Amino acid sequence: MRRILCLTTTLIGTALVLSACNTVEGVGKDIQKAGQAIEDAGRK
Repeated sequence: MRRILCLTTTLIGTALVLSACNTVEGVGKDIQKAGQAIEDAGRK
């Protein structure tokens, strides 16, 4: 029983970490696009 609980906890933790990486990557892309828009506006 304890082994199953430990395995389940590990799998849930891994899923959370992987989803957090995708979220951080998405935020990075959004910030990059905002910076690009600012640069483009400055060139006009």
